[in-house]
Amino acid sequence: MAKFDIIAATGCPTGIAHTFMAKEALEKAAAERGLTIKVETHGQVGVENELSKSEIAGAKAVVVAADKDVQAERFAGKPMVSVGVSKALSVEAAGKLIDRALAAKGDSTVAAAADVEDEVEEKESIGHVIYKHLMNGVSHMLVFVVAGGVLTAVSFLWGITSFDSTAADYNSFAAMLKIIGGIAMNLMVPVLSAYIAESIGKRPALVPGFVAGMIAIQGLPVNAETGLIDAGGAGVGFGFLGGIVGGFLAGYVILLLEKVFAGLPKNLDGLKAIFLYPLFSTAIVGLVMLGISGPMAAINTAMMDFLKGLSASGAVVLGLAIGCMCAFDMGGPVNKAAYVTGTAMLTEALAAGVGTDTYNFGTNFMAAVSAACIVPPLITTFAVVVGKKYFSQEDHDAGIVNLILGCTHITEGAIPFMTKNIWPVMPIMMLGSSIASILTIMFNVHDPAPHGGFLVLPVVENGPLWVLAILIGAVVGGILFVAFKKHDFEKNQKAAPAAPSKSVEAPKPAAVEAPKAEAADFVKVENVFVAEDFTSRDEALSFVSNQAVKAGIASDADAVMNAFLAREAEGTTGMMEGFAIPHAKSDAITEAAVIVVKDESGVTGWDTMDGAPVNVAIALLIPGAQAGTTHLKILSKVAEALMDEDFRATVKGSADAAEIAKTINDRLV
Repeated sequence: MAKFDIIAATGCPTGIAHTFMAKEALEKAAAERGLTIKVETHGQVGVENELSKSEIAGAKAVVVAADKDVQAERFAGKPMVSVGVSKALSVEAAGKLIDRALAAKGDSTVAAAADVEDEVEEKESIGHVIYKHLMNGVSHMLVFVVAGGVLTAVSFLWGITSFDSTAADYNSFAAMLKIIGGIAMNLMVPVLSAYIAESIGKRPALVPGFVAGMIAIQGLPVNAETGLIDAGGAGVGFGFLGGIVGGFLAGYVILLLEKVFAGLPKNLDGLKAIFLYPLFSTAIVGLVMLGISGPMAAINTAMMDFLKGLSASGAVVLGLAIGCMCAFDMGGPVNKAAYVTGTAMLTEALAAGVGTDTYNFGTNFMAAVSAACIVPPLITTFAVVVGKKYFSQEDHDAGIVNLILGCTHITEGAIPFMTKNIWPVMPIMMLGSSIASILTIMFNVHDPAPHGGFLVLPVVENGPLWVLAILIGAVVGGILFVAFKKHDFEKNQKAAPAAPSKSVEAPKPAAVEAPKAEAADFVKVENVFVAEDFTSRDEALSFVSNQAVKAGIASDADAVMNAFLAREAEGTTGMMEGFAIPHAKSDAITEAAVIVVKDESGVTGWDTMDGAPVNVAIALLIPGAQAGTTHLKILSKVAEALMDEDFRATVKGSADAAEIAKTINDRLV
């Protein structure tokens, strides 16, 4: 059995995108550090790449990046860091998690952080624990909602009342689809409740969890004539919120019973599992749930009335709320809150029946949520097609794939674009989604299916207007995204034409151009930028990364930037007296080169040895294959040159790109 330096487990509520994005980021981060890794994924199809006991035992450290239960107790005693899945969606973030896990103590489930801020971030807060339990229920519930909702919606293809044997458009096959879909939808709340409970109390909590969910659907039955509790009477269910309360109640009741029965002899463990736990937990949870049915039903009604009240305030208010929530974190907790609310409203709508006010509001609400979730990936597709030259090839390819993801209601494809520039990309996505939601409500679109994107278009009422609303949101957002990328691109390129003009005006151009044929001419005049103004280290490194792509030195600016940041994470490249020598080693770099940037005002935030800001950054770009040869040769020569006072004075004091290029090249021979 192979041994791995790092083992990891990832999982997100839907198990569609975040789970595998985190896996890829962790694998790349481990490779950059020369470490072996195995990542177990808890996706919608179940556990894949499952970790064995021997692999867990042989690992140096563990990374858990999940918003659902991944049985982390298996890793007890191992150095481990446990965070939400959103903390591991980039290679840089995943690398930090690996570093912290390796630095953690073996008897702790939390990494030993480098500073107080990191330590606070790594600790699994009460909020995250609650969220993780909740999302474990949501992830199991969603597949029932999707299957049941889509089958119910498909039954409407034969007619809106085709399931009714007394209706003119009755169809027996449609009726069967409606029955199957209804059963699946009715399982939504019990499954939600059961798997919240299971996340807390493990397998014993499933029984009281399911019972709590069923009570949440049915409520407390009362005889209409006597007004007394009656098993044959009718009750008022308290739905989705009741399922959540019941799930947490069932889970923690099991934990309580484990403490109560802890003193029983070990030979009675079988009795506890098969008799004591299910009996006492079901009785306790059932009585509590029936007891709170009245207040919970009132709360559930109040929530629905509040949402309908937003609608009464106008399409703009409701659509803005839906759009901003769905696009805020692209499938994260805020997005899921909006989506799950939409599915809850849809469940109420389908239960109320076609033609009712509840049906009309719920299906309109669901259509607005779906539109808001579809738009962000389509914004990226529009942007990479219209503004292709402003994006890397990797981004362009991802944007094209997002056409498929967006059309099938998978929002997460837009995450990589947002994480690179949260501001202003997040507001752009929120605006595009809000426009689509507002127009969907105004166009009176009704979507009886909770998922599927354009695949369920045949059952969407006013479907063409729905597509129009989504396209308008995507185009507006796409135009703004292209405008931002164009501005960013031009800002990074503004100094490029200045260097050649300065070399023409320089008094000694011939002396500079002579050595161009020499192999040691790593610094070209056009790659020296003498009049920059950077607000931070990362802005300077981003500028260098983009210039590398423009000069044909590299093929992917993002990969180069990540390589720079990975090196800075290992230890600062800031030197003394205003110098820094950042270096990137990456397969995206096609030839060894040096790019020089100067900022007379000084770049702050670069950790230098003497605390002074950086005025000159001599950036080394090395192909991955030359990491141990050319890289070390150039780095050692630059470091040696920085010890020379004359060298420092010439490079730092000159405003002539040609003179700077020659001075550095002479030292690299």
